[in-house]
Amino acid sequence: MLGQRISFVSMVCSQPTIFSIWKPFFLHGLDPLQNNVDTLNNYFLRLNYILGFSLPPHLLFRPRLDLQFLQRFLQILKVLFPSWSSQNALMFLTLLCLTLLEQLVIYQVGLIPSQYYGVLGNKDLEGFKALTFLAVMLIVLNSTLKSFDQFTCNLLYVSWRKDLTEHLHCLYFRGRVYYTLNVLRDDIDNPDQRISQDVERFCRQLSSMASKLIVSPFILVYYTYQCFQSTGWLGPVSIFGYFILGTMVNKTLMSPIVTKLVHQEKLEGDFRFKHMQIRVNAEPAAFYRAGHVEHMRTDRRLQILLQTQRELMSKELWLYIGINTFDYLGSILSYVVIAIPIFSGVYGDLSPAELSTLVSKNAFVCIYLISCFTQLIDLSTTLSDVAGYTHRIGQLRETLLDMSLKSQDCEILGESEWGLDKASGWPAAEPADTAFLLERVSISAPSSDKPLIKDLSLKISEGQSLLITGNTGTGKTSLLRVLGGLWTSTRGSVQMLTDFGPHGVLFLPQKPFFTDGTLREQVIYPLKEVYPDSVLDEATSALTEEVENELYRIGQQLGMTFISVGHRQSLEKFHSFVLKLCGGGRWELMRIKVE
Repeated sequence: MLGQRISFVSMVCSQPTIFSIWKPFFLHGLDPLQNNVDTLNNYFLRLNYILGFSLPPHLLFRPRLDLQFLQRFLQILKVLFPSWSSQNALMFLTLLCLTLLEQLVIYQVGLIPSQYYGVLGNKDLEGFKALTFLAVMLIVLNSTLKSFDQFTCNLLYVSWRKDLTEHLHCLYFRGRVYYTLNVLRDDIDNPDQRISQDVERFCRQLSSMASKLIVSPFILVYYTYQCFQSTGWLGPVSIFGYFILGTMVNKTLMSPIVTKLVHQEKLEGDFRFKHMQIRVNAEPAAFYRAGHVEHMRTDRRLQILLQTQRELMSKELWLYIGINTFDYLGSILSYVVIAIPIFSGVYGDLSPAELSTLVSKNAFVCIYLISCFTQLIDLSTTLSDVAGYTHRIGQLRETLLDMSLKSQDCEILGESEWGLDKASGWPAAEPADTAFLLERVSISAPSSDKPLIKDLSLKISEGQSLLITGNTGTGKTSLLRVLGGLWTSTRGSVQMLTDFGPHGVLFLPQKPFFTDGTLREQVIYPLKEVYPDSVLDEATSALTEEVENELYRIGQQLGMTFISVGHRQSLEKFHSFVLKLCGGGRWELMRIKVE
């Protein structure tokens, strides 16, 4: 053996299950022949959905604009703004200053028409020239500020997306959370879509709303005061009442849109996953001549998605009608508010030129105040989108946080190589060449009480290779999952007493993982350098017997100890013990006789 450390390789050699449609029964330990009606019905409902049929309404998640939305939104804001001195907070403050300065310039630009009435009414040529020059300068300044406003919003979008995505990545890749979420749980649909697409859309929509939202309180206070000065209490009260009515109507129209939007995003993820499934399994599908079947199933998912989009558009139609109606009625309301003091004789002593100037100024103030309220109502559509993404991202984040707190695993892969800490509670009495120590271990599939292995006590040491055999469903791969830390045992103690890595234990799954990188990086993945006393290869179930023997022979020359799962009798000569799993929790451990 090269070096002073032990090298163990765990190989999964069993053939893959052909009918993966029964995966839930194997994974959760269900017996399809038993009368577990409620559980079976639930699985078949989900199976119908996988095949392209809709789930009943009571199984669908129905988010709304409620307290839960507010709580999730505030939690996401804590991620986007971790402190007052953070980069995002400083950019947001810069955006606030730019927007306020822009509003000051807009106010001056809004007064220009009323001043034009004055200089034109008085036929003042010099005043007209000076006013035109001022107007041009203000317009250029306003355009510049507006451009910087949009530029800062774009920077915020990029920074928000970076922080929120990295925050979710930190939770997602902590320990084995990504494995548990994708394999052992089914309450969170399409976590990849939530992290990639939903976060992107959430940050983009939120950044488009940012400048309007942060400046609205200042605009409302200032122009309410100006409106009160011009029209008395009637103007502000009428406009505020108009806004409250519009908000109530749009709130009623938005609630079903949020629910439908979340459902649409789920169907988008399922449709994308179906195409990815076909791309990954193109060759098996071609052998099955499954093009026609997959064509129908893919089209069925598309039809369900498009039907949901049509329903969403129908609901959005009424929202658009409400928004557009309030937009146009707002312009009429401004003149009604101005007309009341004029016809009541408040401004009866003014000349026509002075009255035109006053009406123009007051119209600008009232119209801009109504416009601010109208913009807030117009944000209803964007807010409904943000609410939908907030629920999906917030739900994922809550689940990841809960799983991270429960996870007892820690990341083993360091920045430069695999070098792991020893297992906690290392027993001093055990020899240094012991890799695994199992004491009265019982194993069941997650979410199931059906035992796969009962009271297994086992010690795996250097030079004592172990071959695990048994029929399908007896728990061979489940035992390796427990050894690898993917599953937890229901009872007993499982200790790994050596390093996890090229100088210790390596797990080689049957299905290889191809990631991005060069061919060399694929061969040595996930290492950065090749270690002379380690073998990195896939499990041997797909290899011929001759190649399989050569692989094991090389491993023995390198001083490796094997823990293999397989059925071939030819594997016995490379192992010292056979662990036969008999089903129902029963097992037999036998020493292999050397011939």
